[in-house]
Amino acid sequence: MGLEICNMEAHDLPLVLELENICFKDPWNIDALKHELEDNPYSYQIVLKMSNEESEIIVGFCVYWITFDSSTICQIAVHPSYRRKHLGTLLMNELLEECFAKRVQSITLEVRKSNETAIKFYEKCGFQIVTTKPHYYNDGEDAYYMVRKVDIKF
Repeated sequence: MGLEICNMEAHDLPLVLELENICFKDPWNIDALKHELEDNPYSYQIVLKMSNEESEIIVGFCVYWITFDSSTICQIAVHPSYRRKHLGTLLMNELLEECFAKRVQSITLEVRKSNETAIKFYEKCGFQIVTTKPHYYNDGEDAYYMVRKVDIKF
């Protein structure tokens, strides 16, 4: 089995959308993903592909923005069947390398307060909870706003 992180392309969108629907309570639709890929000049998208001789699947992806000296993680996901295998860390490391290269100072994200697994992962990656955003999600759930300085390696 080979692993490869590469830039998301238009032909990846159906598999990314499928993963989006599996991983998130309030998933993005195909139009939102297309917008990030085709129209948003600040957006970066990467996919984590697993392949063997017969097939290639997308097991993770990340969409993030870089604006000036900051970055925002919009979506990061790993298929539930492939979690706890350090694949999220691979995606995060790729994002960090890009941020280092572009001289980004800090990375931010929002995460559901109930998503304890993701919160622990982000904390392991050096993120800290800064504040709570009340009623952030469509269903009314609060979000933690988390920040990580780029100059700290994990």
